[in-house]
Amino acid sequence: MKNMANSLVLHERIITTPAKAKVVKPFVEKIVTLAKSDTMAARRAVFARLRDKGSVDKLFGILGPRFAARPGGYCRILHLSKPRLGDNGQRVILEFVERSAKAETEKAAS
Repeated sequence: MKNMANSLVLHERIITTPAKAKVVKPFVEKIVTLAKSDTMAARRAVFARLRDKGSVDKLFGILGPRFAARPGGYCRILHLSKPRLGDNGQRVILEFVERSAKAETEKAAS
């Protein structure tokens, strides 16, 4: 769960299975709620859960201020129509609701 949460924070969007996304979503939303208040106690609590300095810095520098006015619901799950190759498993996109400008330009380019 920590690895998926770190990937979601760093890349702001991941592709995974529905079961994994449903487990990771509340974990990440609680961490983003902690990141909305930039205190030493909140930083330590987030670092205790993620154990990655880069993710913590991005949470408190970019994602926390971005979601400061939002009361909750920071992530969404979008179901993909194409199944995974190999085992025909379902796939979903787990992403933040408000994306960065860089992510929007990458999405438009592809």
